[in-house]
Amino acid sequence: MKIKVYGSSCASTRKSRRWFNAHNIPYIYRDIMRHPLSVDEIQHILRLTEAGTEEIISTRSKIYKELDLNLETLPLKKLYKLIQEFPRLVRHPLIFDDNKLQVGFDEHNIRQFIPREERKKLLFESLFSFNQDPQIEGI
Repeated sequence: MKIKVYGSSCASTRKSRRWFNAHNIPYIYRDIMRHPLSVDEIQHILRLTEAGTEEIISTRSKIYKELDLNLETLPLKKLYKLIQEFPRLVRHPLIFDDNKLQVGFDEHNIRQFIPREERKKLLFESLFSFNQDPQIEGI
């Protein structure tokens, strides 16, 4: 499955897209404000989480506070409907494929989306690279 970046025009989503472009990693972008998530997509994303709904819901968002939600007692079907109706409930961006999910932009963790062979190559190069212009103090 191709990498998907779902978000809005926020800074974190823009950083994520720039990072994928800079590393020549193909991805599919979708503005979830214009094209909300389907129930199947929400379920797929939740299956990839470690902490469930707490991981993807923006509890500090204005809409979350206005709706006065309690994630512990909210039925999942109701949450799906709310996410579709109010996409700002979801933290942005959601970056995922078949097996991995990253919520928000994190320059270290986003590297998990670099193909394994490429990661090995980058690690090898970083381990055995020599500084071409060493700065020797005292000379």
